[in-house]
Formats: sequence, C-alpha cells, structure tokens
Amino acid sequence: MNSKTQKSLIAGPAGALEIALDSPAGASRGVAVIAHPHPLFGGTLDNKVVQTLARAFVQSGWTAARFNFRGVGGSAGSHDEGRGELQDLLAVVAHVAPPGEGAPPLALAGFSFGAFVTTHAFEGLQATRRIEKLVLVGTSVSRAPAAPIEATAHGRTLVVHGEQDDTVLLADVMDWARPQALPVTVVPGVGHFFHGQLPLLKNLVLRHLASAAP
Repeated sequence: MNSKTQKSLIAGPAGALEIALDSPAGASRGVAVIAHPHPLFGGTLDNKVVQTLARAFVQSGWTAARFNFRGVGGSAGSHDEGRGELQDLLAVVAHVAPPGEGAPPLALAGFSFGAFVTTHAFEGLQATRRIEKLVLVGTSVSRAPAAPIEATAHGRTLVVHGEQDDTVLLADVMDWARPQALPVTVVPGVGHFFHGQLPLLKNLVLRHLASAAP
C-alpha cells in the first residue's frame, strides 16, 4: 500500500500465509484484519477496495493487516470454497491480535468473498472476544450464505453495498439483512468495485470508525 507496508509470511493451516501490515503514525488503537475478494477471480490483498479499507483504518489509528488467502500470491495451498479461507483468516487473527490478557482491540473487515468469510469469522470469534468494529463491503451472500450478525453488534457493524452491483445483487443482500433488521448503507449508482467512489467509501468507513461503539 505504501513504502512502510511490512510484508511477511506466517504459518497458516495450509502452509505459509502472506500478510501485509500498515501501522498508524501514532499509538495503535488496535488491529483490523481485512479479507480480500474471491481468489479465483483475481482477488488479492492489493485489491483497491481492500487497500481503501486499510487506509481508512490506518487513518483512524488502527494497524491494518491484509493477507492473501491460500493459493494467492505468496500464500501456500489452494482454494477451498470458503472453508479453508475461514481458517486462514482465524490464523491471521491469532498471529496479529492473539487473545488473552493484554490482547489488542480487534476489528474485522472484508470485501465481497472476503466479507462472506469475515461474517463467519465474526460468528466464531464473538463468543470469546469482542469485535470492536465490523465492516462488510459488497458482501457475497448468494454463492454461499453469509453468517448472520448478532443483534447486539449491529451498532458496531457497517454494511455497504452499491446500488448497481451486478456481481452481488443488492436485492440478495437485503434478503440477507432483512430478517436480522441489519442496516445496509446503499451507495446510489455504484457497482461492485466502487469505481470512481472509493473516496466516498473511505469516508463512510472513517465515519463509522469514529462513532462510539455500543
């Protein structure tokens, strides 16, 4: 993302996982783990939406941890339709924000397929630790079911979707969100990759991160 980005390999469930860390200028408020879109359709940790999310977190004082799912870039293994990718995400969380006494505050974010995986990571993690912020962009809900978001976490959750997304239809996201009464922020006239509207997406995330977490 910038010259100060620190890339490294960590041990993952299918071999090495490539991660990229970006740190804020001052003391870190916590660690945000950000998941990229579908590996079989060109998704990587350098995706522009993923980088936009990372910049928003860093600007808000968080350390941003992006990573490549198995089989992407320097990460070992092969695509596992979300099952193994969930384990990849949890491995990154355990490495950059290990639980226990003195654990840093944790946020999760994802785009498209990465948002789908993130919902399941949230579902598994929130039983044992608080997720301070959850950001889901272009959430994939049709190819595989995204997990529901617990009602007590709705105030800490931002769901953003483009009105004209033809990769993940807005109607499908609303069908997922409606039974949960989970608010969805819709950006008019925007497609899946937020072309031309990445600054707006960043500002929406910045505003969410600045809000008091219930």
